[in-house]
Amino acid sequence: MAALLGWLLLCGCQSAGSGQPRREYRQALDSGTNACRTNPAYCAVMPTRIRATAQAGASVAEALKVMDAAARGRLHDILKKCANLANEEVNLRLLDGKTPTAQQCEEQVGTDAAGKPITRAMQWGQEKHVVALRCVQEHLSVERPGGFSLEQRYGYDLKTGALRLITRAQAEAWLRSGQAGQLLGTLIPDVVIHLGEPLEPEAAFDFKFPCPISNPASWRRYPRNHPYEGKTQGQMYEQALGVRPWLVVPIHGAFQ
Repeated sequence: MAALLGWLLLCGCQSAGSGQPRREYRQALDSGTNACRTNPAYCAVMPTRIRATAQAGASVAEALKVMDAAARGRLHDILKKCANLANEEVNLRLLDGKTPTAQQCEEQVGTDAAGKPITRAMQWGQEKHVVALRCVQEHLSVERPGGFSLEQRYGYDLKTGALRLITRAQAEAWLRSGQAGQLLGTLIPDVVIHLGEPLEPEAAFDFKFPCPISNPASWRRYPRNHPYEGKTQGQMYEQALGVRPWLVVPIHGAFQ
């Protein structure tokens, strides 16, 4: 149980629908190209096309411009494509391509560390997030090299409004030392678009996979005794990051 609680804290306990815990996906502290610029050894494992762009160094950051309407349209197309791909791929793999019914979505398959039920909808949502974020990584590494982050963890101070980056290494260190409480209240948007600096976001997006698909997608509301009690994920993203976030849903795409 303690191990499961640690896992949930480390992955941010985000939702894959309405209040549903989500899967762990390898946190990208920044896009692969940023890692390449700061650590040349990393470039060796990157595709040639992306590696060449990353090794251009500062010129990449200088070339990145604030998104115009055309760039925003391409970004939204990519995110919608990735949401649809994830939904179809997981349904094909786990449901023989069928759309899950409400009864299947509500089926309980276990409990979490707090004794709350884990449903099929939660499991499928976790699987779909993995596929969607892998798809985003592949496309944005070409479309916006060095200008995006996947599941970047942010620490936010409600009193001062200060925003800071929390690395995966730091989060793991807190868990190992019994300081999991340090992770309470951290924010982990699925996708953050920026100009090379995650603390200066241009846009933020979260994938949602309603189950059944006819259910409306919504932001998770934080529970009682949470630092953000009564507020939603979307409200906290906007307050902390300074940008109004987008939901990304299969079929519908990105909307606010």
